[in-house]
Amino acid sequence: EGRGVAFARYENDEAYVATVAHVHVDRSSGDIRIAKITVAHDCGLIINPDGLRNQIEGNVVQSLSRALYEQVTWRGARVTSLDWSSYRIIKFSEVPDVDIVLINRPEEPAMGAGEPATITTAPAVANAVYAATGARLRRVPFLRAQVKAALAGELG
Repeated sequence: EGRGVAFARYENDEAYVATVAHVHVDRSSGDIRIAKITVAHDCGLIINPDGLRNQIEGNVVQSLSRALYEQVTWRGARVTSLDWSSYRIIKFSEVPDVDIVLINRPEEPAMGAGEPATITTAPAVANAVYAATGARLRRVPFLRAQVKAALAGELG
């Protein structure tokens, strides 16, 4: 098990986001299971807290799917991932608990909240895998083969 943290300021002058990922790594299979994601989100003035929470949770689910599974595959100049059996996305059963902490700063203008939480998910997961195993993952998606190669010291 491991916990990883990532922080970013979106577009260098927009929302602040910090994400903590709690993961379990199966060393034999290379599977990464996400137990929980916690996001602290500061986009200045919060106008609609419920809508903002929904947006952040959707960002986390989408970016977690990208971090763990989503990959366009090619054969020559032809895309081969054309359907849901060849382009894997996260399943509902794999979506972890998502805890969202909103930081309201009414003295600041409202900043974008549509995408900021997407940029910290993969780094938080990668840092959690490192905390759990000592292996660094640097390229998404974190597929089983890549995890096993990192665990074996084959990735730099």
